[in-house]
Amino acid sequence: MAESGEENVEISEAIKEEAETVKAKANEFFKDGDFVTAMELYSHAIRLNPHCAVYYGNRSFCSIKLENYGDALTDANKALELDKTYIKGYYRRASANMVLGKFKASLKDYETVVKFRPKDKDAKLKYTECKKIVQKQAFEKAIAVDHEKKSLAESLDVNSIAVDNSYDGPHLEDGKVTLDFVQQLLTRFKDQKKIHKKYAYTILIDIKKYFQEVSSLCDITVPEGNGFTVCGDIHGQFYDLLNIFELNGLPSEENPYLFNGDFVDRGSFSCEVIFTLFSFKLLYPNHFFMSRGNHETSSMNQMYGFEGEVKSKYPFLCRQNEMNNYVVRNFLTYQIYSSDMIELFTEVYNWLPLAHLINSKVMVMHGGLFTRNDVTLDEIRKIDRNRQPPEQGVMCELLWSDPQPQNGRSASKRGVAIQFGPDVTNEFCSLNNLEYVIRSHEVKAEGYEVAHDGQCVTVFSAPNYCDQMGNKGAFITMGSDLKPNFTTYDAVPHPNVKPMAYANSLMSMFGFA
Repeated sequence: MAESGEENVEISEAIKEEAETVKAKANEFFKDGDFVTAMELYSHAIRLNPHCAVYYGNRSFCSIKLENYGDALTDANKALELDKTYIKGYYRRASANMVLGKFKASLKDYETVVKFRPKDKDAKLKYTECKKIVQKQAFEKAIAVDHEKKSLAESLDVNSIAVDNSYDGPHLEDGKVTLDFVQQLLTRFKDQKKIHKKYAYTILIDIKKYFQEVSSLCDITVPEGNGFTVCGDIHGQFYDLLNIFELNGLPSEENPYLFNGDFVDRGSFSCEVIFTLFSFKLLYPNHFFMSRGNHETSSMNQMYGFEGEVKSKYPFLCRQNEMNNYVVRNFLTYQIYSSDMIELFTEVYNWLPLAHLINSKVMVMHGGLFTRNDVTLDEIRKIDRNRQPPEQGVMCELLWSDPQPQNGRSASKRGVAIQFGPDVTNEFCSLNNLEYVIRSHEVKAEGYEVAHDGQCVTVFSAPNYCDQMGNKGAFITMGSDLKPNFTTYDAVPHPNVKPMAYANSLMSMFGFA
């Protein structure tokens, strides 16, 4: 994102002073949370004086707040190119790499900061926290034996978990989700109560079995005279999810839904959201659909709150044999091997479908389109998805890509996947005989956006995202003619638990929580 220009052009003192004034204005907008305006002003300051590392460093932090991590890395690198002693440049680059899950690269920059500022307690703390994550990942890798490891879903004995008499919540009937169970579930979650751990594990094990049987691209049929609803990101905003059901009706065989990824993270009611959606999927397997988003991944869950929320609301259920084998030797191993539920969630997320095809004419995926021109529906259908997403390729791009207004492709502002233009969308639709694509993944002021001559529709269903964006939420309804109709709505009140309440401690250090 750094502007190019004549590096040797001398900047007058008057222009430098003007740039400083613009930067000061940008700082005020940044403090007020208006990151878009701050970004514009930092860019203006850079155009006036492209030789100041601080401007790039400030814009880098702005990009991080806007989740444009690729731009953040570019600006941090530019700042350090201009001034290798600019410590905040290392901070910014470490931050961007951290939220992208590139902890080793992040740790390297923290080491540099600590080296330059050995008495900086904040830098030392961030270095220590990041080092813990790197060591934990290395330890997990060292003890993993993939070809021998049995999945948690297969090894857990759910029947041995007793439901104590004090539990006053809903019960599965013969181990199955019923409409009565779901209705009681919604009321219980609304009252900030949990379901019993036995039923939580049962739901996860059953939903994994279901997702294992479906393709990476699932077909949906909307018969003539029937309707269908597509929702975008929910991000743990359970009370806004309830509002969707209030506005549009509960899911049923007569009222089918597709939720298009990013069910969890950021919002602090992610457990309530995901168990609600999984319960509806088990209740109406042929009329309720779910696609994987980029936040249904281990690295995102570790940083943005879902892992912490699961461990807080559904504490460890130890696998006794593994605890006996390892806990005495290393407490860290106990922590890893007792984190049953989050591990099981990861197993489930790895099997979530990557895309859906409605009436063979509309493809729905969380992110967007591809680096290659020749990607077909058949190729998507055959993707081996049972893994954490790779850093490039079709699976990555389905989860991470974004549209852009101009033709062609460009590097993603996020630092992952690509941005694609109207010509790319048109070519993909023509190749695969599609009318248009629906995707989510981006906050929109009105909750939706129609772009690329109507061939690329974005829907985002989390209003006032993270309690600070002020955006509306939206969902799409359509009939068998597949014409998209948009319903928008404002955020509703929720209990006094802030977004990111369960996020990794590193996130709060950078003002993300």
